[in-house]
Amino acid sequence: KLVASGSSDMTVKIWDAAVGSPLETFEGHSDSVNTVAFSPDGKLVASGSSDMTVKIWDAAVGSPLETFEGHSDSVNTVAFSPDGKLVASGSSDMTVKIWDAAVGSPLETFKGHSNSVNTVAFSPDGKLVASGSSDMTVRIWDATTGATEATLMADAVFRTLAFSNNDSYLYTDKGLYDINPQSAGAISPQLSSHMFVKGQWVHQGTKNFLWLPHEFRPTSVAVCDSNLALGHDSGHVTFIEFDLANTREPE
Repeated sequence: KLVASGSSDMTVKIWDAAVGSPLETFEGHSDSVNTVAFSPDGKLVASGSSDMTVKIWDAAVGSPLETFEGHSDSVNTVAFSPDGKLVASGSSDMTVKIWDAAVGSPLETFKGHSNSVNTVAFSPDGKLVASGSSDMTVRIWDATTGATEATLMADAVFRTLAFSNNDSYLYTDKGLYDINPQSAGAISPQLSSHMFVKGQWVHQGTKNFLWLPHEFRPTSVAVCDSNLALGHDSGHVTFIEFDLANTREPE
């Protein structure tokens, strides 16, 4: 029911997803806010900024609770663990950091990418972290030790990642990727209902679903089931809800 957005105006905004009205504005970063994420219980918001910090906010009132310092370049992506106790952040300093969400202390730093880290995600059980980088790889890490469990040579720069429920696939902004060792990198035709945005199209699985006019092509995207939130350079956020049950299968 809520959407969080970050902007180059250095603020985080919370919106009512049903009507698009702004509910709260969080101020405190000193440079562009590049990424935001809700905690699993919806009570906290994490934001990452070009000021090289991660901030944790009370989602209801917008008060800053913690500031995480330790990256040496812009923070491009943040994600909470499923239990809400950890935060992962990825940076243009080419590292992934794991933080204690309650106190802001850094627990691990994962090194191995050779370019900016653009997206991170925890697996459903919280044991793994995936990171996508401008070096065109996705790395799967042990969330506790930082050991590299797998490296996917993606031949693409991913901006969003999410694990499937069984950890076998990654939902990405470039489609669905099998991360099993036997077929790593293959697009899975079995998970054809997943929606994502690529270029000028909203895709459902491997098929074009909705063409986006130029003014609606996003710089950032969030997907929840059949709901899309699109962020634009203009500062606007577009919400789209699809009634997939009554929509003709795309051809």
